[in-house]
Amino acid sequence: MMHIHILGICGTFMAGIAILAKQQGHIVTGTDNAVYPPMSTQLENLGINCYSGYSDANLTPDIDQVIIGNALSRGNPEVEAVFNQNLPYISGPQWLAEQVLAKYWVLAVAGTHGKTTTSSMLAWILEDAGLSPGFLIGGVPENFGVSARLGNGKFFVVEADEYDSAFFDKRSKFIHYHPKTLVLNNLEYDHADIFPDLAAIQRQFHYLVRTVPSTGLIIHNQQDTAIDAVLAQGCWTPLESFNNGDWSTKPLSADNSHFEVHYQQQLGIVKWDLIGQHNVDNAVAAIAGANHIGVNLNQACTALNKFQNVKRRLELRGVVNGISVYDDFAHHPTAITATLNALRHRVEQQKIIAVVEFRSNTMKMDIHNSQLVVALNIADEIILHNKFDLSESLPHAKMFDKVEFIIEHLVSTAKNCDHIVIMSNGGFENIHERLLVELERNCSQTGL
Repeated sequence: MMHIHILGICGTFMAGIAILAKQQGHIVTGTDNAVYPPMSTQLENLGINCYSGYSDANLTPDIDQVIIGNALSRGNPEVEAVFNQNLPYISGPQWLAEQVLAKYWVLAVAGTHGKTTTSSMLAWILEDAGLSPGFLIGGVPENFGVSARLGNGKFFVVEADEYDSAFFDKRSKFIHYHPKTLVLNNLEYDHADIFPDLAAIQRQFHYLVRTVPSTGLIIHNQQDTAIDAVLAQGCWTPLESFNNGDWSTKPLSADNSHFEVHYQQQLGIVKWDLIGQHNVDNAVAAIAGANHIGVNLNQACTALNKFQNVKRRLELRGVVNGISVYDDFAHHPTAITATLNALRHRVEQQKIIAVVEFRSNTMKMDIHNSQLVVALNIADEIILHNKFDLSESLPHAKMFDKVEFIIEHLVSTAKNCDHIVIMSNGGFENIHERLLVELERNCSQTGL
């Protein structure tokens, strides 16, 4: 047993590392600045002590190893103390690879969009089939209630992120994982803070493809030309494709909550609570991944009929007086488009209000402004927090510099059958719960 201390412990990935280390029997502590649910709640429930604010005082003498998250860099007081005290340190992905993944058949899900949802689906299919997989996912799948666990079987599902591993290890995280089953969902330009262009990201994906054994399988989106270009750089592993490839689908409802899955001569049917073509693609990718390790199509579809989505993926947080409030982990215009299109097909002509906080590095750097304008225009009303340079492109959007002003506006204007979609990949100052409280208060005061 070791005492492992984690810097950046409340990030989705690092919180998962903390959970796995705790399940291995280690003493686990950690530090972070921004602490908010669902990760902070998970850690608290597991009895993992988290310090708020970085300081050398957090490094107690009994610490055996420090795992440093990729959000930290030199100059951070706790990082400097780790170096100055000559404490053993490692990146999260390397620790995961050495201490956990080496013992398992690894099923990895990579791509710009849908990694968390597809990984959750894949883990749930394996769980429902009785395989008790381990997993580490960048969110909290509702079927499990935790973002990571060791499991009791021989399979491990990991969300394979292309972002770098640490300030001292600039390789993409997924280079460490050595999957035997690899899903490549899609590929677009993202992470503009560390990648100069799409080609740089494709190069990292090529390095990932190089790590998959010839006895493994790569499952890829047949309609994605950026992935085609990656595979053209070299591939030594058998391939299967989805999205009108080896695997295909047929919609049975307008909102894609009911659809057929076709593979060779097999047919499966999924009927679930999720909506949108993007989730159909995620589902087929997960089904194909499970099929590689022996879970047949009908088993997988039966499991997905019971699948509960990941928190913060168009998650309905509450309904007050007919006003629905959703939380969505928006980080890229394509994801925003998919979410709003899916909701539009479900609610038809009812009003959609998009409330957006720009937090991802790519979005804050104005890389995708033109795409963003098209995405947001799917909504009937657009509310932006701290983003004033889109006013010419979105003249009808409302701009607010404080969350309380957004809440005041929504409480005074939202009506029955309106759908408020709050889109951010951060905590957004707990706007969801605060809005629901104020909507309830307004109902009480007005007698509605």
